[in-house]
Amino acid sequence: MKRPESSAGVGGAGGVVLASWFLGGLMLAFLIIPLISLAAGQSLARVAEIAAEPGVREAIGLSLVAAFMTAAIATVFGVPLAYLMTRTAFPGVEIVAAVVDLPLAVPHTVAGIALLLALGRRGLIGAPAETVGLRFWSTFAGVVAAMLFVSAPYAVNAARIGFEAVDPRLEKVARTLGFGPWRVLVRVTLPMAWRSVLAGATLTFARAISEFAAVAILAYYPITAPVKIYELFLQRGLSQAAAMSLLLLVISLALFILFRHASRRPIAPGVGR
Repeated sequence: MKRPESSAGVGGAGGVVLASWFLGGLMLAFLIIPLISLAAGQSLARVAEIAAEPGVREAIGLSLVAAFMTAAIATVFGVPLAYLMTRTAFPGVEIVAAVVDLPLAVPHTVAGIALLLALGRRGLIGAPAETVGLRFWSTFAGVVAAMLFVSAPYAVNAARIGFEAVDPRLEKVARTLGFGPWRVLVRVTLPMAWRSVLAGATLTFARAISEFAAVAILAYYPITAPVKIYELFLQRGLSQAAAMSLLLLVISLALFILFRHASRRPIAPGVGR
């Protein structure tokens, strides 16, 4: 009597796997086919020609630098917020979590307008910032600010998941061994959550480099790669815009592979050191 149940269980599990392969394969095909179409319609000569244009190189370089800076800022300020949300039971933590997630739900045109009102000449932040020489509209600082607003939730949420996965009992053991709070954080908690922190930084970088609407509204100039692709599409047609799109895609893919490789390196907690 038990064997038929076991066989049925195995068969049922096989059915789940097959259904998952089928449905997951459809999703994967939906994601891959547009990328294949983009690559198949381009020649190396056309991509090389686009890559040789100074304006294209400058736009891609600007996007890379701004996205790296955005990821760094989001990590430096977002990781402490994530730690606070997971290790401190303060009133309103759910409200804070909702505020962090809000940029993910807001249309990015709305985000750009909100940023322009806050960081513009008469904005709550923009007006006093201008008195010390910091301007956000049509500047590199504005590009980073727009990228940061739409991508910071990824850094906070990924770090939060990493901290939640760390057993608080390990931190308590470290405290009993004489570790202070800062030493526990640096030697125990962060080494165990660092993969999530790095994943959050990677997702932040990816979201930042792809942002168009918020950047275009707050700081159309200097021109980032997505804005340049849009300009090429309007001025010179689909083929030129597609060539630059493929170039940006290849560069981004190479960076993602590098980040993924770095995330595989283990970092052991240093309780015993």
